[in-house]
Amino acid sequence: MQRTTLTAWRAELRGKSLDIGRPPEHDLRRIMDAILYVDRTGIPWRYLPHDFAPWATVYGYFAAWQKEGVFDQLNGLLWRLVREAEGRDAEPSACVLDAQSIKTSANVPAVGQGIDVGKKNAGRKRHIGVDTLGLLLAVWVSAASVSDNIGGIHLLSQISAATPQVTKALTDTGYRTKPSTTEPASVSTSKSSNATPASKGSR
Repeated sequence: MQRTTLTAWRAELRGKSLDIGRPPEHDLRRIMDAILYVDRTGIPWRYLPHDFAPWATVYGYFAAWQKEGVFDQLNGLLWRLVREAEGRDAEPSACVLDAQSIKTSANVPAVGQGIDVGKKNAGRKRHIGVDTLGLLLAVWVSAASVSDNIGGIHLLSQISAATPQVTKALTDTGYRTKPSTTEPASVSTSKSSNATPASKGSR
């Protein structure tokens, strides 16, 4: 699956350019392995071990794939396979929204921070939308002063654009049950004390 997606990307790229120059010399799976190695270890790109392709080559592929949405395609394929393996429909029909404010270091610019009045935290807030299996659908990072409702609107906009089959959002009591005029009309929100239904189905 991964190799097929990356090979299709390379073929499309070559189709848009002149068929001149040297053919690609690096295996795309090994390029992906190098990117995952950097992600897992947190090392700087320049410290990439020499048994991978040169770090500049790996970073070049990473930047291109990020810009052209290749990672989003791979993530979508993976969570569809996981959902089907769990007996669910490939596309979710419901999502779960939540937010968490976290303290930031002194090095973070003040313009990107805020104070969560309810939690008494100064820092940033991460807003996350997942399906009912806990698979990530959308994420948005804001100042901690941004309300859960505003973050929820951003998440629902992302989710509606990427997975229009989602028609219901499960939330806790920090969110309104009545959608605002800026929320996607195709998604309704409801509060739930148990936001992970155990029953099999399209959710």
